[in-house]
Amino acid sequence: MENEKKYLFDNPKNVKHVLHFLYGCCALLFALDFVIHRHTKHSWENLWGFYAIYGFVGCVVLVLVAKWMRTFLMRPEDYYDNEGRSDSEENHATEVGSHNVDT
Repeated sequence: MENEKKYLFDNPKNVKHVLHFLYGCCALLFALDFVIHRHTKHSWENLWGFYAIYGFVGCVVLVLVAKWMRTFLMRPEDYYDNEGRSDSEENHATEVGSHNVDT
């Protein structure tokens, strides 16, 4: 266990650094929204926080559509386990898999 490789995000300090960087980026983009002039085509694009609200609503719609699609796309848990096997092959596979080999 002592020789386990440590990855970048195993250290909670590094995770905090990344989160602080992302918070800083969000604050900078929020501040730039008041300074930079956007060339808009529609009047509702000038509303305060339009793109944040638009993105949030888009994500919520994607989740709701995915939940709806799950009702007819979902397969049983063992869908790929028994594909293309006959009954005798399935019985043989379960018998072989149930034997423990001690070496």
